Amino acid sequence: MARKLLAFAALAALVLTGAPQPAAAAPALQEVMFVGNNWAGTVDVIRSSGGYARLGGFSVVPDLDTRLLDIYLNPIRLAYFLGIRSGPGEGHDQLVDDMYTTPDGSALVASRPSLADVVSIDLRTGLLRWRFGVSGYRADHMAVSPDGTQVAVSASTSNTVHVLDIATGRQLGSFATGDKPHENVYTDGGRYLWNMSIGEVNTDLDAPAWDWTKGDRRITVVDTTTFRTVRTIDMRARLDAYGRRDLSNAIRPAVFTPDGSRLYFQVSFFNGFVEYDVATDRITRVKTLPENPATSDDRTTFVNDSRHHGLAMSPDGGKLCVAGTMDDYATIVDRATLQEGPLVPASKPYWATVSGDGRDCVISESAADQVSAISFATGRRVATVAVGDHPQRVRIGHVPVGWTAPATR
Repeated sequence: MARKLLAFAALAALVLTGAPQPAAAAPALQEVMFVGNNWAGTVDVIRSSGGYARLGGFSVVPDLDTRLLDIYLNPIRLAYFLGIRSGPGEGHDQLVDDMYTTPDGSALVASRPSLADVVSIDLRTGLLRWRFGVSGYRADHMAVSPDGTQVAVSASTSNTVHVLDIATGRQLGSFATGDKPHENVYTDGGRYLWNMSIGEVNTDLDAPAWDWTKGDRRITVVDTTTFRTVRTIDMRARLDAYGRRDLSNAIRPAVFTPDGSRLYFQVSFFNGFVEYDVATDRITRVKTLPENPATSDDRTTFVNDSRHHGLAMSPDGGKLCVAGTMDDYATIVDRATLQEGPLVPASKPYWATVSGDGRDCVISESAADQVSAISFATGRRVATVAVGDHPQRVRIGHVPVGWTAPATR
């Protein structure tokens, strides 16, 4: 008994003197999928595999009134805000685009195109932790570093990519890109960051003869320790050398093979994708996918110049999943033969990602307000889940085990 009393007294002395205490255990996390509802400004959280059951949802614009007041008081910002609504927003405000969670699963970081910013939303309270206003007037696609500590966001009207500390929103660096930076991809374990610029996509000058009006479209590769450009790649010369002068060099969604040796990407106006050998710096194959007979050949009817927009790869690198946006289908393609599987009907599928268990491709059906899972093995739809208004980006993330959505405010 005396020894126990002495031990208790010693512990009390440590607490009273401010001596270091054992750190609290990090909360257990569960993997989920976040679905960004672009027009609603909300995010749905669903299970990352299996039945893809919905776990909850929340707003990513809790400060919308404040942001709108700032915009209305600035004539230039208001002009861009209305331009986004009438152009890429198809008559709607674009309130959430891309999303990633912090490593501890406590917050969701999201880009908000119409509000020209990136915010961190506390997943417990639904309140803002931080906000970063991008240069220019529109925020777009993001990427998170492999270690989860950095997030890169394209500022599409200023031809800039900002790289932020995901926990604090502090800018770590930035770099210049081609016109209208879009997709971002980390490679080599996070050593490099690839940005793809798509050029001007909001005009009706879409005929091949007017291609020169689309601007500077190129890949910019930077070293993530210095944010200095180490390489630029204009696919125009590579496509010409392959004999495809008819294809745009505006790279849309893109995905690397697991070993980083091949890059697959979609381009503006094209119902298919391109294979690029990184080491030899050349186009090696081009795959044309079926056209939907109901889809107009009028390029001005394609949303933001994209015919197919959404590309994912199975974890083993053997299959590609393609979202045929304007052709209203998705399909699984064998990477060795480039033979497509069944064309799965889908309503304006806008994105593709891989399920948590790697078995399925999950697409966002933006015109039907749902996401669907398609089996890599069979090429067939295995699940569909209703979500909010105009889902676009779908990303894997984490929340604490037992998480419940923040109360509506």
